[in-house]
Amino acid sequence: MTVHFGPLTPAHAGEVMTIQRAAYLAEARRYGAWDLPPLVETLDEIQKHLADGTPSVGAFDGARLIGSVRSRVDGDRMEVARLAVAPDVQGGGIGRKLLAAISEGAPDEVKVVWLFTGAESESNILFYESAGFVRVSEHLDAVGIRCVTLEQKVI
Repeated sequence: MTVHFGPLTPAHAGEVMTIQRAAYLAEARRYGAWDLPPLVETLDEIQKHLADGTPSVGAFDGARLIGSVRSRVDGDRMEVARLAVAPDVQGGGIGRKLLAAISEGAPDEVKVVWLFTGAESESNILFYESAGFVRVSEHLDAVGIRCVTLEQKVI
């Protein structure tokens, strides 16, 4: 497998939605929550997000999209959103490279990159911590799942 990374455009929205839904099914099963935002986000919403100019990165094996990550920028903070890797290639370092690519692509004014994951998703938390993110808080999300917020300072 020869993987290359590049920006996502609205034309990738269908593939992004497919990868995202496949990747987030395990989380939905873990929490018994089939209405997680990544699972109910519409094609139109994804297209609009990919068109809004905030950093987004795809991992491609040839022409096949095998992973994606998007962001939301608010002043000097950038949220890492919707990190997803196709289930058949998970565990091969694609997620780590996507996380690094989105962080490195942060606009110059961004000083903190942050994200959240389910508090019971221990492997996700360990993954983010191994990438240099630090736990800063917990909260309940829109569907009532306890989540951990992690941050990383931009150097």
